[in-house]
Amino acid sequence: MFENLNVWEVGALLLLALLIFGDRLPAVIGDGLRMVRNLRTMARNATTDLSKELGTDIQLEDLHPKAFIRKHLLSEEDEQAIRKPLQGMYDDLRTDVTKVQKDIKNVATAADPRTPDPTPVAPAPAPRTAGYDEVT
Repeated sequence: MFENLNVWEVGALLLLALLIFGDRLPAVIGDGLRMVRNLRTMARNATTDLSKELGTDIQLEDLHPKAFIRKHLLSEEDEQAIRKPLQGMYDDLRTDVTKVQKDIKNVATAADPRTPDPTPVAPAPAPRTAGYDEVT
């Protein structure tokens, strides 16, 4: 949750909290922790009740609709039958996107004035046309 905050930002937030709450800061922190504990207990009780009602073991992560359907309603064969038609399209799309990324990178490299000119490459020889003697 706070992984994108640096030390100075966390320090500024703590100083701001101290200025706002003053002497009540320890009590506010305690109330916040108590609320988090109560929320966890309520979530745990809800999943336990839901597990009892459905007759299966349900974890909190299983409450996501996709995960719930995948785990409790579909067999592996059903899931594979659903995935199979889409997998080919996904692979084709991924290949096309990779090619486009490479093309964009090549164009950006060629258009970048900071990059040195690549070594001159000799043009490819023109395709040889068959003469009259070779055709007959």
